[in-house]
Amino acid sequence: MTPKQAQRLIKKNADIKRALAAEKRRFGGYDDSRGLRYLPTRYYIQLADYKGGLAYTRWFAKSFPDDIGFPDFLFEWALLLFKAGKFAEAKAKTWQTFCANTNLFDKYFGHPIQPLPKYEWSNLAQAGFTDYFTYSHQQPELLDFSQWLEEFMASEPFTSRKARYLTIHQQLKVEDDLESRAYLCQEANQLEKAIKF
Repeated sequence: MTPKQAQRLIKKNADIKRALAAEKRRFGGYDDSRGLRYLPTRYYIQLADYKGGLAYTRWFAKSFPDDIGFPDFLFEWALLLFKAGKFAEAKAKTWQTFCANTNLFDKYFGHPIQPLPKYEWSNLAQAGFTDYFTYSHQQPELLDFSQWLEEFMASEPFTSRKARYLTIHQQLKVEDDLESRAYLCQEANQLEKAIKF
């Protein structure tokens, strides 16, 4: 990246921060229907400014506590945590990313995308919806993350949790009993919120 390109990304982040601050002043809160708040993580990664990216994600978590984020944003957040050496937090964010879109990591590793019997963004993958996700395990600057991610996703805690999560959603697809559905939904929610590995 040339210094001029880096300056452009730094300016984009500054412009986004200004726009969000103006919204808060004007409305007393954030009305970010344009989704500007999801863009800076990508720019921090391109700049290799992982400390700046983590500072931004801390601000995001504080400013938007109920925002679950989009899968690509969560992926970028996990990547920033990994690059900053915060591996336990990166594992939790990786799990959150998987729950947000079970096909995102298949796309990242170049595996065939298998839509699952679960309502989510990934079910739109057949229509090319995952084209927005541009990261790949082959990017030179992501090789260390890719190796770590592959090992983590093959670990027993991740694979057993993943298997149970997918089984629950397969059961929900066919379960008609309201009490059973409520129990399965509660278990799925608990799994999605589980952050320790």
